[in-house]
This record gives sequence, C-alpha cells and structure tokens, in this order.
Amino acid sequence: MDIIVIGGGASGLFVSGGCAKKGYNVTLIEKNEKLGKKLYITGKGRCNITNCCSNDEYFLNVPTNSQFLYSCISSFTPYDTIQFFENQGLKLKVERGNRVFPESDKSSDIIKVLQSYCLRNGVNIKLNEEVVDCYKNSQTSKFVVVTTKGKYECNKLIICTGGKSYSATGSNGFGYKVAKKFGHTIIEPVPALCPIKLKDKWVKNIEGLSLKNVKLSAFSNNKLIKSEFGEMLFTSNGISGPIVLTISSYINRLKNVSLVLDFKPALTYETLENRILREFEENKNSQINTVIRSLLPKNLVAIFLDYIKLPENTKVNSITVEQRKSIINSLKEFKLNFNGLYDIDYAIITSGGVNTKEINPKTMESKLVSNLYFAGEVIDVDALTGGFNLQIALSTANSIVKEM
Repeated sequence: MDIIVIGGGASGLFVSGGCAKKGYNVTLIEKNEKLGKKLYITGKGRCNITNCCSNDEYFLNVPTNSQFLYSCISSFTPYDTIQFFENQGLKLKVERGNRVFPESDKSSDIIKVLQSYCLRNGVNIKLNEEVVDCYKNSQTSKFVVVTTKGKYECNKLIICTGGKSYSATGSNGFGYKVAKKFGHTIIEPVPALCPIKLKDKWVKNIEGLSLKNVKLSAFSNNKLIKSEFGEMLFTSNGISGPIVLTISSYINRLKNVSLVLDFKPALTYETLENRILREFEENKNSQINTVIRSLLPKNLVAIFLDYIKLPENTKVNSITVEQRKSIINSLKEFKLNFNGLYDIDYAIITSGGVNTKEINPKTMESKLVSNLYFAGEVIDVDALTGGFNLQIALSTANSIVKEM
C-alpha cells in the first residue's frame, strides 16, 4: 500500500481523507473501537474545532514553538477550517472569544464529517487494531507496521498518535516510541492546560468555589511570567478554571514558581483604600468579618483574615493603619503556595513531543527519515484553549496532504 496513517484523531482523519482524495491507497489504523475518541470529549462534548481569528492573533495563543507553525497555519488557516466543514454540509457558529463550534453543539457531528470524508475517498479504516512496532525493511526501504492483527508494508508512514494527556482516549505516548526508534529526539512530555496544585491546606474547605473577574499572576525566580484575568475555581487540592489552565502552559517547565492572586484587579490600590475607608466609616461598630464579606465570597472571609493574622471578631473601629494597609495589599496580592501541576492525565493537551528541529515545517516530513511524517499533538507544539490546538492538528495534517 502507499500510505499508512497511525491514529484516528483529528489529524489522522484529515490527512487520511486528503491523501486518499489525491489517489493514494491509504490505510488508517486506530487502536480504539471508534474514531475520534478524544475529539468526542473536546469542548465539553461540543468540539471547539477552531478559532475564527487572524494569523497574528492565532500565534499569540501558541506558547510552544509558534514559529514552527507559521508555514502550515498560513497554508491552512482557521478560515480554511471553517470553509472545509461548511463545504461538507456542517453548519458552524462562532461564540465568545471567536470559538467555533458545530451549530448542533455535538462533537459527534465533527467526527461524522471527518469519517465520511475518509470513507468517501476510499480510506481503508481498521479499528480495534493496535500498532505494536514499526521499522524499515532494509531490502525494500518500505516501512513495516506490525499490529495486534497483522503486518503491513507501506511507502509512506504518517504518525498521528497524539500526546500523553487523556490516556483513557488512547493517548499513551506510543508515537514517541516510534519517533525515537527512527532516531528522533523527544522533548519530555509535560502537562499543558492543566489544573495547578497548591500547598495551602485550606483549599479543600472551599472546593468548588468559583471566582470571577480576578487576576492570577505567575512568577519564576521573582520574574513575572504570565498574568491572566478572568475566572478560576478551587479544587480539593488546588485551582482550575480558564485563567489557571492558561497559566499552566507557561510554567510547566519552570522552577521556583510562585503565584499571586488579585481579588480586585479593576481597582487601583488608591481606589480600593477609599472604598475600605468608606466601609469602615459605615461599619465602625461592626466586626471586621462583616466588612470583608462585602469584598470577598463568604467562604473566603475566614481564610483571608487568617492569612493576614487578624481575628474575625476584631472591631472595625480598633483597626490600625498598618492592619488596614495589610487588608488592601492582601486583596491585591494574595499569595498562593504552588505545589506543581496535576498529573498529565488531567491535562487537556501535552506539551513536548517530537523535536520540531527534526521536522520540515512546510511538509511535516522527518528530516532524518524520508517518507516519515508527523501531524498533530505528537509534535512538540501546543496552544491555549479556544480551538487553537485542533487547528494545529488540521493544519499540520494539511501540510502533509499538500506535499503528497
């Protein structure tokens, strides 16, 4: 056969259908009982397929190796993705943050489009068949792919096996083993878009509490790495939510990380001080916990006062200038004790993979082995939430199709 594609996710389906459309004999091998298992759960089951933004804005959302993607994203943009699916008869819609979803809100509709694209173009799909080994036949120079059900030879081999996150969907890092076997360097896979663990014991008492319109900042060796404004929530042993997931992708390889939470990012120190002075004046005979309750969620009041070492029953009219300054500073700079990221199985995406320096950025062909290609998450590229990662899968796959 001409081409074997390993992995039936977004990149595998897209590259298979595209190559078959050009007349190649393509076999797609998927270890799961169905295609697109990870696609099915993306976007909370709605599948945020891309982000309707300009290329310049797109690259701002790629923390790792964005330069490697310049060529493939320029060749197949988010607008091309939208056009592809709409040409296949699937209606899409654009939501907050330019996120693109199927109008039906069903990820299964995205999978159906990609699957029928493959079948219509004659792709031979093999399900429930796991690849256990790959090597080159020294006599024929063809690739030999050994599975749990047989042995195949092909002229071109395309690896679309994903990363290591969400192992329940079949992402077990097998593609890294194949790449390594063919001489490639693997950048250590680490979690990206992942919850953060904290050393603070009090978080378990407020599990599920959500904060809106706050700012989280991450530092490494006291140098600001990234600040994000928006929503976050507390877990049993840490924090999660949109701004936390974004921050995680910038700190997943750093040492000496510290986190600072600003509860009132819309207010300057001066404005906040004026507000607190007004609160104090109106509640001079009350206890301090009454005033703090007007500034923070009820569940955080005791934790906050303990943080600044101020007893809850302290009368407002007895608060010193120093104590007032401490309240203001801590509302603006509440330190969280970083304790690493959650395990990679909790990550939305994997950071790390096949070294981009060993892949041709225009064709996704290995620079070390002719006719060996990589697409999607198996490569050391990752982006933020919002459809950017699925666009990487489709654009890298498209580069291979163009090359064929």
